[in-house]
Amino acid sequence: MGLKAEEALDFDFEGFLGYLRSKTRVFMDVDGDQYYITHTDGYWRVQDCSKLNDKGRFTDCSELVATMPEIIELPWRDGKSIHDLFPGATFYESIQEGWEK
Repeated sequence: MGLKAEEALDFDFEGFLGYLRSKTRVFMDVDGDQYYITHTDGYWRVQDCSKLNDKGRFTDCSELVATMPEIIELPWRDGKSIHDLFPGATFYESIQEGWEK
């Protein structure tokens, strides 16, 4: 779980895929809702930033999948995938506490 950067990222869909492949985590804002796309514990998932679990972590709102292409095409928000939502979404870097850029 990282901290959301203030400045939005700027890329096309292919650039987004390259970014996510490299960084393995990113914040995504869609229609006033905030999500965290991440690869942890061997699985890709989308997490809802408005709902925290008992450990204070974001809660999963998608199925856990093994590959990045699966999470990109997986319907999880009103039957839509990240790929479907991309044109209306804004993305932000996930700043990892204690990590150097």
